[in-house]
Amino acid sequence: MSRIELDGVTVAVSLEDRPDKVVLDGVSATLTERRVGIIGANGSGKSTLLRLLNGLVEPTAGTVSIGGMDTVRDGRAVRRQVGFVFTDPLSQLVMPTGREDVELSLRRSHRSRSERAAAAQSVLDRFGLGTLADQSVYELSGGERQLMALAAVLAVDPEVLVLDEPSTLLDLRNRDLLRRTVSGLDQQVIFSTHDLELALDAERVLVVDGGRIAFDGSPAAGVAYYRELCGLPARPRA
Repeated sequence: MSRIELDGVTVAVSLEDRPDKVVLDGVSATLTERRVGIIGANGSGKSTLLRLLNGLVEPTAGTVSIGGMDTVRDGRAVRRQVGFVFTDPLSQLVMPTGREDVELSLRRSHRSRSERAAAAQSVLDRFGLGTLADQSVYELSGGERQLMALAAVLAVDPEVLVLDEPSTLLDLRNRDLLRRTVSGLDQQVIFSTHDLELALDAERVLVVDGGRIAFDGSPAAGVAYYRELCGLPARPRA
């Protein structure tokens, strides 16, 4: 697993005629586990924390490193190592069909068109998407789109996969499919979620509140802490 380090990370956003808004405030953590879940209320800073991991957001202060590479200084190399899947797959699937999106991901690693096509087909088949590869992405279900976006990111075999609220737009069946798919991946996976059952699949959970890490520990204890933070009774996992 990659060693992911955040050291005194602050992210502040400049606002016109108002003081800067601090989104994350002095966050420090070292993440080495295979599965790390991040939970917190909307606006708590968890999505910003995830975007730091592949340089989509740069820290205002402090440093973020992935396997010893600084996300600012070594941004291009970091993005080759860290794949990012957004909440809404339609913001990520930029080509008319899933096949074209997967081939687009492979354009640097497979210069030959025939090799790229064969590699894309292999990736699509791996995720059970071969029969859907040539459909318009707008004709796919939410779960199919999410899997297609996942396939496009994993086509280049990143070491770390970052998922920003991956189950938000999914129904129960597709959420279960996503959970099973993610559990079978070799990659180190860091994900944010409002789905507390999904959070319990992690090995470690961070609770982000007000731009800070309010809890860092076991999934069950993290979920219980978050429920208490929200004023809800703790419920053990069934």
